[in-house]
Amino acid sequence: QLQLVESGGGLVQPGGSLRLSCAASGFTLDYYPIGWFRQAPGKQRELVAAITSGGSTNYADSVKGRFTISRNNAKNTMYLQMNSLKAEDTAVYYCNADLGKGRYLRDHWGQGTQVTVSS
Repeated sequence: QLQLVESGGGLVQPGGSLRLSCAASGFTLDYYPIGWFRQAPGKQRELVAAITSGGSTNYADSVKGRFTISRNNAKNTMYLQMNSLKAEDTAVYYCNADLGKGRYLRDHWGQGTQVTVSS
């Protein structure tokens, strides 16, 4: 069974840092383009960072220079290092893989991991 599980969220002050993890099972994580998404209260889910099979990365303008996406192939795990966090980064964060044609590896996005940036 293909599975992705997010972890690492929590409460952090503005300017602080968190590292999120996305553990994959049932497939090789670097086979598909894979990324981190987030959904804030009252807003639609958005892509914040992605990494391709070849290692190319892309970031939403709002997180460029602050977030870094990476993966550890030996652990089959993807990470999102989040620095200089802002209140507007508060959201539920999810990971998913892009199969193309608007389809994702996870048909159901699950619960994600909550990131709250607040004083």
